[in-house]
Amino acid sequence: MAPTQVDTRQQHAGRVQDRPLDVTSVAHDIGPVGGMERQLSDLLLGLRALGHRVTVISRTCALPPDSGVVFHRVRAPGRPFALAYPWFMLAGSIAVRRRRRGLVQATGAIVLDRLDVVAIHYCQQVGPANASRSTPLFRSHVRVAAVLKRLGERLGLRANRPAAIVCVSEGVAEEVREHSPALARRVVTINNGVDTRTFAPGARTAEARELRDSMGIPQSSLVAAFVGSEWKRKGLEPAIRALALAPGWTLVVAGAGAQAEYAQLAEELQVGDRVRWLGLTSDVALVYQLADAFVLPSAYETFSLVTFEAAASGLPLLATPVSGVRELIEHGENGFLIDREPTRIAGFLRALADDPGLRARMGSAARESALAYSSSRMVNEHHDLYARLRAALAG
Repeated sequence: MAPTQVDTRQQHAGRVQDRPLDVTSVAHDIGPVGGMERQLSDLLLGLRALGHRVTVISRTCALPPDSGVVFHRVRAPGRPFALAYPWFMLAGSIAVRRRRRGLVQATGAIVLDRLDVVAIHYCQQVGPANASRSTPLFRSHVRVAAVLKRLGERLGLRANRPAAIVCVSEGVAEEVREHSPALARRVVTINNGVDTRTFAPGARTAEARELRDSMGIPQSSLVAAFVGSEWKRKGLEPAIRALALAPGWTLVVAGAGAQAEYAQLAEELQVGDRVRWLGLTSDVALVYQLADAFVLPSAYETFSLVTFEAAASGLPLLATPVSGVRELIEHGENGFLIDREPTRIAGFLRALADDPGLRARMGSAARESALAYSSSRMVNEHHDLYARLRAALAG
């Protein structure tokens, strides 16, 4: 090919990439509660800040009213999942066909209309399905939901055959390649991003002190933060058992689950007075502000955004080497890679309690590690992907 032809194509591709994008985002819910929902909010607001036009098709959308995002509501129930999931797949597919603008990205394989990008935060073929309550009815519903999710993911990916499948960690990317080998070449990894301004050391000291006082945490006590729902999978039981072996620590639990069951466990271990239950909160940043360490003995994660948020907040990390976390934690430098054995977790908590300097050094190192995973980087990598896809379509 003549050099002039190459130059012309490169100049055309550059002009295509420089123009504002039209992006349609399809999701069940968007807002400040839930790691996936927060991540999507950051992406959409970041795209708007870059000047792109953003349309949202979802059940709920809790973005700021002045965000400039065009929102089309899908009128579908949020629960029970066995009803809500297929309902949204049908109603959402119709909405996408009617309302789509530009490139279309769905969070999960949740609609059957043609998509350009599918973002995978959780590979349903691999990820465990754990009931947050122990009743037989609830466990049965979770099993049904797991089957629906696996079937829906297979159907959605095969029906759409998107140009790109964006996975939030290399661990998830490997899972998707294994279970969808025909789409393996379309799989890319864009790590989740952390708002390193919102999640920053000492950003809200006065508010954190007030929250700590309101929960009756003694000034002499150190605080370990546990953030997340699905408590069986995320390891709340070993965290509570470790607490019984680590005097001087209070465990603050932010998330939803079978609180009565775990509170009873804490009472049996005689640490009920050292556990505080916050429930679901839209202000998880404040939880990190009042803490001295972060603990998450999770059995399975796809990225563990909360661990990265805790790191950005300057907390020493105690977490299992699951996807995402194993790329973040340098054992002994910015935290400790743990297993689900309470005695080992307690040993690390005691080491942190005995050495304030160690807590400070690990917290600073965790902050530095998290800076490489900023929200702006995540937004820019999505922008670059969209620009390449649009250039390919235009060429």
